[in-house]
Amino acid sequence: MRAGLPDRLPESRVPDSWDAPPLRWGIAGPGWIAERFAASLQQHTRQVLAAVGSRSTDRSAGFAGRLGIPAAYGSYRELAEAPDVDIIYVATPHNHHHRVALEALEAGKHVLVEKPICINAEQAEEIAALAESKGLLATEALWTFFLPKFDVVRQLLDEGYLGQVVSVMAEYGEHFEPGHRIFDGSLAGGPLLDLGTYPLALITALLGDPEEVRALGTSHPSGVNGQISAVMRFPDGAHAVTNTNLYGFTPTVATVVGTQATLTIDGPFNFPGGFSVKSHDGRELRYDAEPGEHLEGLHYQAAAVARALAAGRREVVERPLAESIRCLRLADELRRQIGIRFPDEAPQASAATLLNQ
Repeated sequence: MRAGLPDRLPESRVPDSWDAPPLRWGIAGPGWIAERFAASLQQHTRQVLAAVGSRSTDRSAGFAGRLGIPAAYGSYRELAEAPDVDIIYVATPHNHHHRVALEALEAGKHVLVEKPICINAEQAEEIAALAESKGLLATEALWTFFLPKFDVVRQLLDEGYLGQVVSVMAEYGEHFEPGHRIFDGSLAGGPLLDLGTYPLALITALLGDPEEVRALGTSHPSGVNGQISAVMRFPDGAHAVTNTNLYGFTPTVATVVGTQATLTIDGPFNFPGGFSVKSHDGRELRYDAEPGEHLEGLHYQAAAVARALAAGRREVVERPLAESIRCLRLADELRRQIGIRFPDEAPQASAATLLNQ
């Protein structure tokens, strides 16, 4: 723990994505986020887009044609078995992440899986176990944690400039037009996995597993959950508060209160942008970066994975699998308290089991 803030903020240690060694990428699921991921790699890296796979050959071929990708497959298995692919970016709907990732790992391919890595912790644990047994990398594509600003935040926390973290407040709400997949219960719809993953990931990365959780939920007319709010207490006495909803846009600000200083990450906190850290004696430091959209940040996760593999590592420090699993354990507990089950899911365990694994 440091006494007082530094004279200036640390510099980001995130290297230029263009310098990362190239991998041959296959894209599973040619949807909205996959197109932005692919475009980001083409604009900011030397990564090679080698193939795309979908359950529809026409969709794969159309995606490949728009982005200049040489190979298009009509099934995820064909993509997994493609000889000219090193790693598969899984960008299918949430409830297919588990199956597609396992199929890729079984075929000997590394995987970068869109957030949330799975719809529950048990599925994520299966991916982690298979990746370890095969000697492969499996990582959650939670792009926020790979941004340069979060490396600076991480340094402030690691050096103890905030003191002991006693409270974290983070939220994320957004408006969606009718017909969006978020309203489809068969696709694990509702705000928790699409939006809530961001604040829950931040909370659990900073504070670990909560010892007590209280959650409230509101149903949406479409049949999915429309809103979740929760308060949590952690073993060292820290608290966290979160809300996620699909009714309307919120500031999406994150605040981390420590015994020596308070960190406020500008909204939307999960995008490129700035933050301020203010000590309790009134001294303040400011990190300013150009705000950006997905294209300005998705490439960092691909570059981090490429560097890790080149160094012989099977995990990335920015988003270890253990943290992804911890985040999903908390999401599972929120759903248990509210009564949300996704299709084809096994019965959920008790709160004590979920929170003490």
